[in-house]
Amino acid sequence: MQLAPAHLEKKSVQFAQGETIFRQGDLADSVFLIQQGVVKISIVNEKGKEAVITLLEAGDFVGENCISNGSPVRITSASAIKPTTALVIQKKEMFRALHEEKDFADRFIAYMLKRNLKVESDLVDQLFNSTEKRLARALLLLAQYGKDGKPETTVGNISQETLAELVGTTRSRVNFFMNKFRKLGFIHYNGGMQIHSSLLNVVLHD
Repeated sequence: MQLAPAHLEKKSVQFAQGETIFRQGDLADSVFLIQQGVVKISIVNEKGKEAVITLLEAGDFVGENCISNGSPVRITSASAIKPTTALVIQKKEMFRALHEEKDFADRFIAYMLKRNLKVESDLVDQLFNSTEKRLARALLLLAQYGKDGKPETTVGNISQETLAELVGTTRSRVNFFMNKFRKLGFIHYNGGMQIHSSLLNVVLHD
């Protein structure tokens, strides 16, 4: 579904793998709509500990909290964990579109409801699923299994430190399960990490 109307005032920007899109505390003056890639949303507490909130992908909005009546600064950080292309929509233009274009407003509301369900699923995943299942789910999300179109089985070189942040565990635990997945044929390395649909067995297994 095309979320942004063709005549919406916007510009396309590209981010390299690992590049910061915005940081917690930055001025919240725009919304990003991901066209391609994967973005990590994280937050840092007062003691400097980082927690990964979710991963966002093509079709998702990033930084949409700027249109609320809350804080004028970013409450989270966003960074590209794969090469990412996004549309930048200024806050004023986003307000205009939501007030003047009913179809866009309806699609945006429907998107946000779906997004809230995803955040709830991520929370349930963190609370109740094992490290192995959380890691498998994160890898499948990176490969975009379950999305329309052909999944991107080669996801590039994602560090084990980044994967550990995503699933809320240690690098040593990630290393253990990545070796297990490789031996079982769920993943392999050939110019990048390749993920096979058979990894779904880990997520679906009780």
